[in-house]
Amino acid sequence: MAVRASAVPPIDAGFPELKSRIIERTGHFYYQDKDELLWERVRKRLRATGLRNSGQYLSLLADAISGSAEWAKLETEITIGETFFFRYAEQFVALRETILPEIIGRKTATRRLRIWSAGCSTGAEPYSLAILVNEILGENLVNWRVSIIGTDINDSFLNLAKQAKFGKWALRSMPAPERKRYFLDAGKDLWQVRPEFRSLVRFEKHNLLSLLDGTSSLELTDFDLILCRNVLIYFHPDTVIRIVEALRDRLSEEGWMLLGHAEPNPTFSAMMQTLNLPGTVAYRPRSGDTPPPPPAPSGQVLKDWVPLLPAPKPAEHAKRQPPPRPTPTTSKHLATSTGPAPEALLDEIRARANGGAFATADALCRQAIASQPLNAVLHFYQGLVLQALRRPDAAEKSFLKCIYLAKSFAMAHYHLGLLLLAEGRSDPARRALTNAARIAAAMPDDRPLEEADGLTARDLGNLVRIHLEAAKPPKSRR
Repeated sequence: MAVRASAVPPIDAGFPELKSRIIERTGHFYYQDKDELLWERVRKRLRATGLRNSGQYLSLLADAISGSAEWAKLETEITIGETFFFRYAEQFVALRETILPEIIGRKTATRRLRIWSAGCSTGAEPYSLAILVNEILGENLVNWRVSIIGTDINDSFLNLAKQAKFGKWALRSMPAPERKRYFLDAGKDLWQVRPEFRSLVRFEKHNLLSLLDGTSSLELTDFDLILCRNVLIYFHPDTVIRIVEALRDRLSEEGWMLLGHAEPNPTFSAMMQTLNLPGTVAYRPRSGDTPPPPPAPSGQVLKDWVPLLPAPKPAEHAKRQPPPRPTPTTSKHLATSTGPAPEALLDEIRARANGGAFATADALCRQAIASQPLNAVLHFYQGLVLQALRRPDAAEKSFLKCIYLAKSFAMAHYHLGLLLLAEGRSDPARRALTNAARIAAAMPDDRPLEEADGLTARDLGNLVRIHLEAAKPPKSRR
């Protein structure tokens, strides 16, 4: 087998047809201009099957007996399953403080909650939702019918999701006390979701393209909440719009939808209500005015529990060296006139904020800023922490200090804009968001932004457009 596999040539004559068939079946337009990446993954299946070229492999995929099983293996190979618990923490803050309380408060008569995690990968997202719902409802959970369904095209991911076992990487942003609260130690550095959370979730195989051709299960409808995050990046832009429209039609009349940070599109605002929430955008079907969310339901046990704030990888900062003369385009925003940033303390601030200990994180910020007053990143994190502590005036000052020290710090402009939007100050909010977009536009589209949890310049530009569109006064929306 190894000898035959070594004879597999570079991209062969049959590959274009194979690629076309893969994209047609999976919708993964992501690979349209990534021949080498797709070929590398196809070659793994060629080696596994002992086949020599794309033509032979196409014949295997078309085989009535073994084709379906091979398609499943190929789909496993070409889909990406990087995920972790409470990913995109700002969206989980919105779920905890606005979205789920609104749904639960509105549905106290039926006590029925339906959630769909579309493109759930290995299950971290639906299990995160199960934990959150459990925390919000508390003892009232037994009186509710809660159904959380996770779907994915990848059989291997779904099998792992059903086992509900996760390693340290998937739990990397979860403090130890919460890990013990929500998981059982399964040995060998594995942790298994506790039964009370697993019981709320089930998994099914599903291709989002089936929403477009009428073959999607009729059971996938009437959802109170749909999350489809980091899935749409695979599809052709025209297909994305059709999928989002189809997902909207699977919502209940007053349902909610969350998409990935990198996936907003101005077209979505034309087909749904767009709601600006702190740090994210949510969508709802256009069914009249949206009532304000009610207070959290009685019996909730959240208290000090909060999802995790996004944090950059400490290793990235450890490699940074302050340049002799920082400029707007090259500064890493860590250089100061008094010496290098106190990395250990900065890492501790991130860790405390990630664990929800915002008061402690704030104290650490003040301590660090006292010794490094020109460190823009410290002021940025202090702004995030103060915002979490519901001290908007102080948070605004911190973001402004950060911007004064590093005018090209795009995420500081962005979070300042979100803060001002939440405060109802639309004009300065639009200026701050426009500044963020302008800074991002001057960068390569695929450049990751500093302190942005993987967000690229293009992603930020798309996000800002959505926020600005949603922030238009009512007259201009008509």
